[in-house]
Amino acid sequence: MLDIFPHDGDIVEIRLARPPVNALNQDLLAALREAVAQAPAGGARGIVLSGAPGMFSAGVDVPALLGRDRDGVRAFWRAFFHTASTLACSPVPVVAAVTGHSPAGGAVLALFCDYRVMAEGPYRIGLNEVQVGLIVPDCIQHALRRLVGTYRAERLLVAGAMIESAEALACGFVDELAAVEQVTVRALHWLRELLALPPQAMLTTRRTARADLSAAWRDPDALPLDDFVEAFFQPEAQAVLAQLVERLKGKKPG
Repeated sequence: MLDIFPHDGDIVEIRLARPPVNALNQDLLAALREAVAQAPAGGARGIVLSGAPGMFSAGVDVPALLGRDRDGVRAFWRAFFHTASTLACSPVPVVAAVTGHSPAGGAVLALFCDYRVMAEGPYRIGLNEVQVGLIVPDCIQHALRRLVGTYRAERLLVAGAMIESAEALACGFVDELAAVEQVTVRALHWLRELLALPPQAMLTTRRTARADLSAAWRDPDALPLDDFVEAFFQPEAQAVLAQLVERLKGKKPG
């Protein structure tokens, strides 16, 4: 589910590898959480989180989640929140190499990184939860507001907008664009330049700059998980998600 590659400069690349679209299930989330936590423990000074060319992550594995009972759904979202917390509180910089489309949960993973390099072209990123009948908790909205500002975040979130890479760059959702085959290369370049700075000064300043994010996510079990689970089981959400699953089935070859 993950491929892990060491790079020069004490950098570890963690590549999502759950074909065909890197949909996030509980096993992938657990593996990602462990990999992000273990990289600094193993001596890594920086992390690149990447995906497949054309697809960073399609977000939550909705078909697998839809058939679960409340306990199962709660366990999944708890795993998701804990993974987001691990990224938010990482002691070393993490760069998202957004190698293609990145809706919903995929976009959330990128939000919690220090920097985002996205594939240029007709690739889309966004928190489109409203379009599929879900809410976006304030703790995730906060992460988007940090990047794009309060009003722009409101417009994107309420509409569930999926925006192309050029617009994502213009509004600050991502920091840099590159050809799809160069996304990880550029992410590594940015990270190496950061790690070349005096480490104590850089890391202390980074910790201060991200203090609001890490404080909000330090204890993921204190976040309003039960409210989110209840919203998931509302009739409107269940109906829209069921329609989504049917559309996904229709797209499968054969």
